[in-house]
Amino acid sequence: MEQGKRVEKKQKNKMSKEGIEKKKSIIVRTFITILAIIVISIVALIANDYIILDNNKRTNLVINNKNVTSNLKNDVLIENNIIYLSKQDIANFFDKYIYKDKETNQIITTYEKKIATIGFEEKKININGSEKNIYASAIQKDNIEYLPISEMNDVYDIEIQNIEDTKVVTMDSYNKEQKRAIVSSNLPVKSSTNFIAKTVDRVKKGDIVVVISSDKGYTKIRTEKGKLGYIKSNKLENEYTVRESMEEEKQIDGKINLTWDYYSTVGSAPDRTGTTIDGINVVSPAFFYLDEKGNFKENIGNKGQAYIEWAHSNGYKVWPMFSNAEAATKSLSITSDIMNSYEQRQKLIENIVNSCVKYKLDGINIDFENMKQEDKDMYSRFIIELTPRMKEIGLITSVDVTAPDGGETWSMCFDRNIIGDVADYIVFMAYDEYGVSSSKPGTTAGYDWVKLSLNKFLQTEEIESDKIILAVPFYTRVWTTDGNGKVTSDTVSMKNINKVIPDGTERKWDEDLKQNYAEYTKGGNKKQIWIEDIESLKAKLSLITENNLAGVGSWQKGMETDEVWGVIKEYLEK
Repeated sequence: MEQGKRVEKKQKNKMSKEGIEKKKSIIVRTFITILAIIVISIVALIANDYIILDNNKRTNLVINNKNVTSNLKNDVLIENNIIYLSKQDIANFFDKYIYKDKETNQIITTYEKKIATIGFEEKKININGSEKNIYASAIQKDNIEYLPISEMNDVYDIEIQNIEDTKVVTMDSYNKEQKRAIVSSNLPVKSSTNFIAKTVDRVKKGDIVVVISSDKGYTKIRTEKGKLGYIKSNKLENEYTVRESMEEEKQIDGKINLTWDYYSTVGSAPDRTGTTIDGINVVSPAFFYLDEKGNFKENIGNKGQAYIEWAHSNGYKVWPMFSNAEAATKSLSITSDIMNSYEQRQKLIENIVNSCVKYKLDGINIDFENMKQEDKDMYSRFIIELTPRMKEIGLITSVDVTAPDGGETWSMCFDRNIIGDVADYIVFMAYDEYGVSSSKPGTTAGYDWVKLSLNKFLQTEEIESDKIILAVPFYTRVWTTDGNGKVTSDTVSMKNINKVIPDGTERKWDEDLKQNYAEYTKGGNKKQIWIEDIESLKAKLSLITENNLAGVGSWQKGMETDEVWGVIKEYLEK
């Protein structure tokens, strides 16, 4: 019996070993099969001149050789050969300030050197004041507003192509470089430069493709079907440039050195024949203003024209100041009414542009102050709509603003971020920390306050440093406190400060303000003055260098001492 059990155990062991071997064989065969499939797949992928895996189910949008389809808020519409892009997508890709005007029921869009309006009824578009007929109007579909972008290539300065076979729409900016080349053989276009990559298109010998970039033996291209992918660089020949990149030329090389050359709306331009101002490159005379009825007025005349000739003969650019001071003094509603009407804004812009052309000016300095806080966005619209019209004729738009913190009509009426983004320059009027309406004495422009405010321009408002002009004062105030505690002030120019302060008065340096301070008694009243002099000026000028600002502005010519021009020039050249 024991023998039988041993035989039976041997037979079971033998069967177990055979089972294991059988399982091993199955596993090996399965592995070989899988490996064969992988190899075949790789071979197919390598030889994949017949596999196209990237067929579009929706219209793809390629802007400047980048497929932005995944970023679309709404689908691209194509109806009756007209290509429509939603207002939201126009805002995303071309004009973030696109705006629907409720008064006219038109969409207003700006881009570089163009401002255009298009409605929902008439097949017309107005570009920079000129109207033309087009084949489609704006439309509304499923509560979404669409613009016929294929009829607006002049606005956005783009070349548009609709490739129906592959459901691709391409848009190329005329101001960006484009290169093309000829394909030297038939080959697939890959989605990447990886060893295993899907085919997005095929090109044939003699095809012309757009060259996007080259790296490590591969070139990224755009095919005639609008597909983006890679081929080996040695498969391209006869590369040529279709158009060069167009860079906007700066009107002034180096730092801006602007001075306001002020005279009243009823006075005449100063006669500066035979004189020069060392180091400056921009003058801003008070040529234009809104009168108390909101009309655009000029104060130039023969003397003003002579002033322009003097400036140009000395190499100075002329960016005259356009003020709303007279209108604002009468009523804040005057400026408000203009800002809140598209038609009135356009009328004002036409006046500015026409006057700049008439007098051969180089730019404009918008100095609107004392505005309603609730008009902040509409004032921004004014700057948004003015700037492209000025750019069209090669002129500069500079806009004056106050410090970020202050009253509703003095400070909170500006959207500095938008103004700084749109205008060529934003001018920070870094003075009147304690102004004429202050109930207590204080400095006109303390260094610590100027620096703190400037940091808000740069960090909170996120304005590019090379667009900020820091304007400094050539004046200060003498503060008087009488026996009853009443506080009043009188403006005194920098050149006259030493005449005002009695001889022997002690001057103390304030390290935080970086100013000298003087205090004395006159007629039984307490007098206080925070002095603007060369030392306080140097401190503020150092902020321009430290923060790489665009330059300096100075208010106003005629208040300064003779030495300031050499100091400003020295600091701007650092």
